[in-house]
Amino acid sequence: MESIHLLEIVVSVLFMSMIAQTLSKHFKVPVIMFLLLQGILAGPEGLAIINPMLFGDGLTAIVSFSVAIIVFDGGLHIDLKSIRTIQKTALKLTTIGVLITFIGATAVTYALLDLPIELAALFGALVAATGPTVITPLVRQIHVSHKISKILEIEGVLNDAASVILAAFMFEWIVSQLTGFSAVLFILQRLVIGIVIGMASGHILKRFLSSDSLVTDQTARLFTLTMVITTYVVSELLGNESGILAVAVFGIVVGTSNIPHKQALKEFKSDLVLIMLSLIFILLAAMLKFEDIIGIGLNGIIVVLLLIVLVRPLAVFGSTANSRLRRNEKLFISFIGPRGVVPASIATYFALRLDSFNILGGQMLVGLVFLTVIITVITTGTLARRVANVLGVIPMEILIIGGGEVGKILAERFEKRGENVVVVDNSNDRCNRLLKQGIRAVHGDAEDINVLKTAGIEKAKYVVATTDQDNTNLLVSQIAKSKFGLKEEQIVARVNSMENLHAFWDLGIRSMSPQMTTALVLDNMVGKSSMFSLCEVGEEGEILEVRVTNSKVIGKAIKELSLPVNSLLLMIRRNDKSHIANGNFVLEYDDLVTVIGEDDAAKEVVDLLHK
Repeated sequence: MESIHLLEIVVSVLFMSMIAQTLSKHFKVPVIMFLLLQGILAGPEGLAIINPMLFGDGLTAIVSFSVAIIVFDGGLHIDLKSIRTIQKTALKLTTIGVLITFIGATAVTYALLDLPIELAALFGALVAATGPTVITPLVRQIHVSHKISKILEIEGVLNDAASVILAAFMFEWIVSQLTGFSAVLFILQRLVIGIVIGMASGHILKRFLSSDSLVTDQTARLFTLTMVITTYVVSELLGNESGILAVAVFGIVVGTSNIPHKQALKEFKSDLVLIMLSLIFILLAAMLKFEDIIGIGLNGIIVVLLLIVLVRPLAVFGSTANSRLRRNEKLFISFIGPRGVVPASIATYFALRLDSFNILGGQMLVGLVFLTVIITVITTGTLARRVANVLGVIPMEILIIGGGEVGKILAERFEKRGENVVVVDNSNDRCNRLLKQGIRAVHGDAEDINVLKTAGIEKAKYVVATTDQDNTNLLVSQIAKSKFGLKEEQIVARVNSMENLHAFWDLGIRSMSPQMTTALVLDNMVGKSSMFSLCEVGEEGEILEVRVTNSKVIGKAIKELSLPVNSLLLMIRRNDKSHIANGNFVLEYDDLVTVIGEDDAAKEVVDLLHK
C-alpha cells in the first residue's frame, strides 16, 4: 500500500505540473512560481495532499537525480564557440560575482539576523547561485538580447556549481572545522574532480555518438541519460558536492560540440527537465513549514530585499567593470537574480545533516533560503518584461540568409545596433568566420525548412536574403511568407540579376538590385552636391539627404510645408540626435533631413529645403 501511495504522490505532482504549465503560458510568468505555490498548498502545511517525508531517504536520491538532469540540460544549450565575446564576462560573474555575493549576503545576514557567523556564511554560499531553471525560460520568453541571455544562462549553470562547492566547504567548516591547507585542498579537489570527470564524460559521449552510423535518436538519448547519472555519481564518490560541476561541464562540452543527434538530445532533455523541475519544486515546497518563515520575521524579508537591490547589483557591476556591457544591460542583469532549485534542495539536505550533528539553526536556514527563492522568483517573474522594456534590452530578431560579404557586413551593423542576429550559410568556413566575431551562425542549406527553424525563423521579426543566388533568395522569401507567416514588410531580398526584379515584386517581396543601386548612386554623385546620398526605392523612386538652408522653411513645422504628393520626410538629424519627422516638428538651420519620393518628388523637396 505504501508503494501505491507514493505513486499517488507522483501522479498528483505530474497533474499539478500540467496545471502550472497552463497557468504559466496564460499569465506569461515563470512556471516555477506556480510550482512553488502548488507545493505549499498541497503540503502538510496546506491541504495535506502530499507528504514528501514518505519518500524517506529516497527524497535525496530524487532531488540529486533531478538536479543532475536540470544542470546538464542548462550546459547542453551553451555553445562556447558562438559566444566567445562574452565568455570572459560570464566567467567573471561566476567567480568574482559569486565571491561578492557570498561576502555581501553573509554580511547582511549576520548583521540583521540572530545567526552565528558560520550559518550566515552557509546561507551566503547557498544564495550565491542564480537559478538556471528560472532564468533560461524567462529570458527566452521575453526575448532579451542574445548577449544578455547567454551571459545569464552561463552564469546560472556555472555558478550553481560554484555555489554548491562553496556551500559544501562552509558546511564542512561548520561540522569538522576545516582550516588552513585542508580548506584550500577541499576547494581545489572538488574543482579538479568536477572539471576532469565532466570533460571525460563529454568526450566519451562525443565518440560514442560519432562512431557508429547505426546509433539512433532513441539510443543516443538513452546513452546520454545513463552518462549524466554516471557522471554525477562517479564525481560525488570521488569528492562529495562535486557532481553538479561535473554534469555542468559535461553539458557544456556536448553543447559546444558538433555531434549527431544533438537536436534530439535537446528536445528530449527539455521534456525530461520539465518533469524533474516540477517534481522537486513541488516536493521541496511541500516540505516548507510556515513557522520557519514566520520565525525569521521582518528582518528576514529585509535581508532578501538587500540581496536584490544591493548585493546583486554590486556583484554584477563589480565583476563587469571592464566589460563591453552597457549600463542598461548591467542593470537588467542585476535585476535578473532569482534563486532556484539548487539552493532550495541543498539547504534542505544540509538542514537534515545539521540536525544529525545536533547543530541548531538548520530549519531557520531552510526557511530563509525558501523565503529568498519565493521573493526573488516572484519579483523577477512578474517584473522582468517590464524592466526589459524600460531598459531597452529587447531587440529585434533578424535572420540573414547568406554569410558572404554583404551578409557579413549587414550582420556586423545589426550587431552594433544591439539586435539579435542569426546568419544561415552553407559554407562552414564562412560560418566559422562569423562565429569568431561573436555573430551567431547556422551551417546548412537555407532552403531546408528545418535549418530555418534551427536558426529561429519562427520568432524572427525580419528575414533578409543576401545570397548571390536569386533562386535561393526567392525561395527563402516565399517560405518565410507562406510557411511562417511573415508579412511583406518583414522580408527583404537581394536580387542579383536585374531581369529577376519583377519576379520578386510580383510576389510582394521588397527587394533591391546591387547593379541598379550602384548606377543610381553614381548618377547622383555626378554633377550634384556631395551632401546628397541616394538609395533605390523601386525603379523610379529615391531616398535623399539634404541640409536645411532655405530661410523660407526655417522655423516652420513640417505640416506647414507644401510638399509634393509623392514625397515624405522620414527623419531629421540635429546635433547628433535623430528625430522622427512628425507634422509638428519645427525645422532649424543645418538640420539633416532624410527624404523619400517617387519620380522627381524627392528632388523637389531637396530644392525646397536647400537654397
